[in-house]
Amino acid sequence: MTPYAARTRPRSPTMPESASTPAVQGSTTDRLVDLALRGAIGAAMAMPYPRRVAFFGGVARRVAGPLAGYRRRALENLALVRPDWPEAERRNVAEGALDNFGRTLIENYSWRELGTRLATTPLTGGGLPHLEEARARGRPVLFLTGHFGNHEAPRHVLTRLGCRVGGLYREMSNPYVNAHYAATMAEVSGPAFPKGRRGTLGFVRHLAGGGMATILFDLHDWDGVPIPFLGRPALTATTAADLALRYDALLLPYWGIRQPDGLSFDTVLEEPIPHGTPLAMMEEATRRLEARVAAHPGQWFWVHRRWKGAPPQ
Repeated sequence: MTPYAARTRPRSPTMPESASTPAVQGSTTDRLVDLALRGAIGAAMAMPYPRRVAFFGGVARRVAGPLAGYRRRALENLALVRPDWPEAERRNVAEGALDNFGRTLIENYSWRELGTRLATTPLTGGGLPHLEEARARGRPVLFLTGHFGNHEAPRHVLTRLGCRVGGLYREMSNPYVNAHYAATMAEVSGPAFPKGRRGTLGFVRHLAGGGMATILFDLHDWDGVPIPFLGRPALTATTAADLALRYDALLLPYWGIRQPDGLSFDTVLEEPIPHGTPLAMMEEATRRLEARVAAHPGQWFWVHRRWKGAPPQ
């Protein structure tokens, strides 16, 4: 889930008004990073949408990614799990991941225009009949996805179809960036809740009341269980499975798969993950994500420290 901090509606294609005076405190470095990001976003927002998205992909690939150490970390992760790939192939995938990251970031700041482009995008996959049945019964629905393609694209389509989708998210470490990035996502769909005691309580109440919500499950979690991901153990939270079992929620993976034009998406709602043990459910969720990464390796965010702290293979 993307960060969320305010209910102020941003006015695309400019920065949200609430971002101008964030009630947050951070370091001088945080402030400088935020100012640089604002400058890049401001320049991009003055461009036509297709050029804007391509421009920000290039910024992430050529400038921000290398300077922030993202390219190096992506290459290290690729060498860890794909040592059999030629170095040129790993570099190509890392470049694709940075490009996708930049495109996704500016798309989510441009959420009105992204929604317009998705206005005729169908929701495919075997999960739609199950979703409709759950809606008719008032059964809670928990969507599951990862940092792959643009994870907000399916939420736009679901919102167009009449769903109100909330979510649980992990706040960014830079409070200034978190404040305005969060505000851009405030009005896309349903409420979102920061990870933590109060946020999780609100999320649980939303779900228990028959609501719909999303969890991104592909982040490292020190309290998680080791589950093989791309051939290496990765500590994975069982939160999604625990909640689905506790509240009898339908657990549906979805994906926003970027197409070759770099601007459009396939939005796929997969068959539900059957209820079982939390471990078995998250193993199945991980296999679903692995299949997507295998088909489109450059669309997963290889920058995450996904395999830290896991037991040896």
